Amino acid sequence: MAEVVSRRAVDRIDTGPRFREADAVRLNRMFQGSDTQEMLEVLLREKLAGDIAIVSSFGAESSVLLHLVSRIDPATPVLFLETGKHFAETLEYRDLLAERLGLTDLRNLTPDADALAAKDESGLRWSYDPDGCCEIRKVIPLAKALAGFDASLTGRKAFQAQSRAKLPRFEIDNSDAMGRLKINPLIDWTPEDLAAYMAAHDLPAHPLVAEGYPSIGCSPCTHKVADGEDARSGRWKGWDKTECGIHVPGQDDGELPPGYDPAF
Repeated sequence: MAEVVSRRAVDRIDTGPRFREADAVRLNRMFQGSDTQEMLEVLLREKLAGDIAIVSSFGAESSVLLHLVSRIDPATPVLFLETGKHFAETLEYRDLLAERLGLTDLRNLTPDADALAAKDESGLRWSYDPDGCCEIRKVIPLAKALAGFDASLTGRKAFQAQSRAKLPRFEIDNSDAMGRLKINPLIDWTPEDLAAYMAAHDLPAHPLVAEGYPSIGCSPCTHKVADGEDARSGRWKGWDKTECGIHVPGQDDGELPPGYDPAF
C-alpha cells in the first residue's frame, strides 16, 4: 500500500482519487493501537499519506498536535483560517506557538476581499447567517488551500462533541473529488491526556481557557461554557449549529451548507 500511496503523491497527472474508502479502512487497521507519535512519524517521514498539511485553529488544545508534528518536521505546512473575527488573544497565541515550536511554514488563509464586499460588507453576517459567514471566511478559503495537498491533519477529539464521538483516525474528504485523506491523530485522547502532555512539555495554554472558554473560535460566535456542559456548547450559542462547515460529518469540506444561497 505504501508504494501505491507514494506513487499517487508524486504523479499529479493521475486524475483518479488519491485515496479511496478502502485506503482509509486499511490505514485505520494498520495503526490500530499505535502510539500517536509513532503514527505521525510514519506519515510525515515516510510520506505514507503524500503531502500533508495541519489545519489548526490555534485554539484551546492546538498546542499538542502542533508540538507533536514540530518534533518530527517543523516545516510541515500549518493552515490557519484568519477570518478577521478572531479574539486578539488567539492571534497572539498563534504567533507565540509558531515561534516557540519553530514552525516554519505557517499559512494565514484569508477570505476573498470581493466575496466579503459582496456578501458581508457590514461584517455582521455572523449575527443573522452564521453558516454563510463561515462559508465565506472559513470553508471556501480552506477548500482552496487544501486542493494542493493529499491529506490534512485535524485536532478533533471524540470527547469534544457528540458529533465527533465515533470519528476514526483516518477518513476520506472528497471535497475536491480527488479523495483527500482527513487524519485525526488525537481522536482518542482524553482531556487528561492533553493536560498531561501540555504539562510534560511545558506548552503554554491559550489565555482564554482560564476564563471559561474550552473551545475557541471567532469572537462573535464563542461564549463561555458552564461546568458540566459540552466543551463546544459555547460555539454559536442560540443557533442550531455545532460546526463551522469544515468538519461537518457527512458533508465535504468546501461544500455549501444545506439551504445556503451563495448569492444572498
